[in-house]
Amino acid sequence: MSDPRDPSRRDFIVGASAVVALGTGTLDAPAAHGSAVATALSDLSATEAVAQMASGELSCEQYAAALLERCAQIKALNAFISLNPAQVLADARQRDAERRAGHSPGPLFGLPIPVKDSVNTRDYPTTAGTPALRYFRPAADAPLVASLRDAGAIVLGKTNLHELSYGWTSNNLSYGAVHNPYDPQRIPGGSSGGTAAAVAAHAAPLGIAEDTEGSIRVPAALCGIVGLRPTTGRYPTSGCVPISPLFDQAGPHARCVADVALFDRVVAKDRAPLAAADLRGVRLGVVRDYWFVGLDREVERVTAAALSKLTGAGVMLVESRLPGLQHLIDAATLQVQDHDVRVSLAQYLKAYGAGISFEQLVAQASPDIRTYFASNIVAGAKHQITEAAYLKARDEALPALRTLLLDYFTRERVDAIVFPATMVAAPRIGDEDMLDIDGRKVPFAVAIARNIDPGSTAGLPGLVLPAGLTAQGLPVSIELDAPAGADRRLIALGLAVEKVLGHLQAPPA
Repeated sequence: MSDPRDPSRRDFIVGASAVVALGTGTLDAPAAHGSAVATALSDLSATEAVAQMASGELSCEQYAAALLERCAQIKALNAFISLNPAQVLADARQRDAERRAGHSPGPLFGLPIPVKDSVNTRDYPTTAGTPALRYFRPAADAPLVASLRDAGAIVLGKTNLHELSYGWTSNNLSYGAVHNPYDPQRIPGGSSGGTAAAVAAHAAPLGIAEDTEGSIRVPAALCGIVGLRPTTGRYPTSGCVPISPLFDQAGPHARCVADVALFDRVVAKDRAPLAAADLRGVRLGVVRDYWFVGLDREVERVTAAALSKLTGAGVMLVESRLPGLQHLIDAATLQVQDHDVRVSLAQYLKAYGAGISFEQLVAQASPDIRTYFASNIVAGAKHQITEAAYLKARDEALPALRTLLLDYFTRERVDAIVFPATMVAAPRIGDEDMLDIDGRKVPFAVAIARNIDPGSTAGLPGLVLPAGLTAQGLPVSIELDAPAGADRRLIALGLAVEKVLGHLQAPPA
């Protein structure tokens, strides 16, 4: 996910086209199903809900109806682009029938999962948040969605996002801005803002997001939930609207690490038991000359308190420096994304029968996206990435970045790097130019994306965990980045860290 370079302050269009389509039909839940019961059910973790549905203690229909009731309650957050309650309930009844017939329930039995609207689904349009794909309905599920359905899951609609995943705000000019559950005047982060808002607001315990340059981790951080960007390539990304195959990676949003572990077991097909790591003797790298520079005071305060709790639990913080890191990020990230999206997006449109060309899609895009693409991406653009610049980024800067980080993990013998996921808590909707950080003017893209850039560009697994709330009641989160391929060890570490840091209080009703 990349951010347009000249994002002006916008007047957001929230008209008829921006209203969430809640689908046809009414919520025909059982009469005894009241709001209090629905609230209790929507507080369940995915692991708890699946266990109760698989045993028959809770019907899939009752649980689906509870989540749909919650979706209706949070409609003003604009988390969904499309949601069909009748379809969700029909799928839930089918799961109940399967259980009664003696079928063995899968690991995600009966679980409604919201899907970012850039991931193909056979029974909902896949808009990628852009006007030209409003009615595009793929013929088949993306492999990721198919694997979740095979495990017993149900698709709980398609969530709103930053258009074409090109931004960190989820202020979508065609489908309306997504709002942060902790303060609706603020962004949820992007590009997977709709999934994060839905999960944080208890409309679902587990959801599908995507991350090219922070699209899983930024929304997780700003909405106070857990987000995992796995090692690039761990989960399938075919059938997902692309930016770059070198960086794109789907992953989960959840409210607890155990649910992330559940998702990983299913999608990565790794069913080995996973226990929380022993934090005594765990080494976490702290690189202050990059990840800790210029933080907002409240972010710095909450992060310091979290690190203090971890050291109290036996973690060893390993302080060091990483000279040259910023230079390699500057030399690789944007060059790869802005080059690859032109090719990969055109290939996606053709492969899945969207019936529209790349040029036509861009011509119909919202003004902010259209302006950025016209200036930086389309053929002949003034700032188009040349082939020579792309090859230098891909074949020189990117390998050098991976080597720098691999050498760091080896030299310092750290299990993961720990840092605040963003420099600031959630900015207000519309503040997309310069942000004020304790009297200093900082570009929005730096404040939001500087800290998440190295992990996604290098392909590392990154786990975001809520660390606390600011004095204004906004979430602050830490991120743990581990060596490539160490996903299961990272999740085990996350289970242990979560026990120390605890969970955030739920956002206001």
